[in-house]
Amino acid sequence: MFDSTVKGSSTMASLLLRFGLLMATIHLTGAQTGVCYGMQGDNLPPAGEVVALYNQYNIRRMRLYDPNQAALQALRSSNIELMIGVPNDALQNIASSQANANSWVQNNIRNYGNVRFRYVAVGNEVNPTGSTAQFVLPALRNIFNAISAAGLGNQIKVSTAIDTGVLGTSYPPSQGAFRSEVMSFLNPIISFLVNNRAPLLVNLYPYFSYISNTKDIRLDYALFTAAGTVVKDGQRSYKNLFDAILDAVYSALERAGGGSLQVVISESGWPSAGGTATTVDNARIYNTNLIQHVKGGTPKKPGRPIETYVFAMFNENKKSPEYEKQFGLFSPNKLPKYSLNFN
Repeated sequence: MFDSTVKGSSTMASLLLRFGLLMATIHLTGAQTGVCYGMQGDNLPPAGEVVALYNQYNIRRMRLYDPNQAALQALRSSNIELMIGVPNDALQNIASSQANANSWVQNNIRNYGNVRFRYVAVGNEVNPTGSTAQFVLPALRNIFNAISAAGLGNQIKVSTAIDTGVLGTSYPPSQGAFRSEVMSFLNPIISFLVNNRAPLLVNLYPYFSYISNTKDIRLDYALFTAAGTVVKDGQRSYKNLFDAILDAVYSALERAGGGSLQVVISESGWPSAGGTATTVDNARIYNTNLIQHVKGGTPKKPGRPIETYVFAMFNENKKSPEYEKQFGLFSPNKLPKYSLNFN
C-alpha cells in the first residue's frame, strides 16, 4: 500500500513514491482484484471514508456482505463495481415469496441506479446439510427473477458463495470431487448457474488448508513462494496451493455437470496475527503474490485471469478466534498494515 499524500523532503523520493503508486494502480486494475468490506468491528471508519479509501488506493471492486444502506449511499457514482450479499438470515424470507425478493431488489439495487452492481451473492458459506440450505435455491431463483424483471439480467449475475469444505477429494487436483452428502444441495445450484451463465463464487483460503496439515503442506507452497514444482499431477505441475485447490474445484464441477462454469474467488487472504504462521510478513507475501498470480490462470485453465476478492479491507474485532480478527489490509484507523507490492 502506498500513501499518495505523503510528501518527502527529497524530490527523488517523492517521484519514486508516485511511480510506485502509479504501478500499483495499473496492476491492481489489470488483475481485476477487489477487496471484501466486512463490518464485524465496533471501531471501523464510516462508510463514506471507506469508499474514499477504496478510491485513494484505486480498488475498483468491493464485496459487501449485506445491503448496508450507508455503504450503498457512499458508493453512488463511485464507479466501484459491487458484489452485494443477501445475508444468510434473510434467505428464508427471500425464498418464501417472489414479492419479498422483488422488494429486496427494489430497496437495495433499483433504488441505487448509480451504483455499479456486478453480482448478488445469495448466501455465504451456507452449511449444505444445515437447516438454511433448503432456502438457497429458491432464494437464488427469486432474486434472479427480480433482477431479470428489472431489466438488469445482463448486468448483474446472481450466485452463491461456497467454501472449499464441500470438497471430499482435493488431492491430486485432477481427482477433485464434492462430498457425496452435499450433492443434493449443490447439484441444483450448479444447474441453475449453468443455465444462467453465472459464475460460482468460492471462498478459497490456502491458509486454512495449511494450518490443518502443516506436516504435509509446505509454507512456501501456501504462500506462492516455492521455487519449483511441489505437486505433479499427470502433465500438470503445481507450484502453489491456491492453484491446486482451485483446480480441484474445477475438477469437481466437471464431475457434477458444471464444467462450463467460471469460478470467481469471492474471498482469499492471510491473517497477520493470532495463529499459526500469522505474521505481517506472511500476510504481505501472500496477498502480494495473490494479486499478481490471479492475472494468469491455473495449470488446468491457463491464461484465464481469475477474478478475486481479497479478504479483507479491515481488521474486525468482533470475530473469533483471534486470527479471524486479523485479515485486514488496513487497520481501523485507515493506515495500511503493510506495503502491498503491486509492481
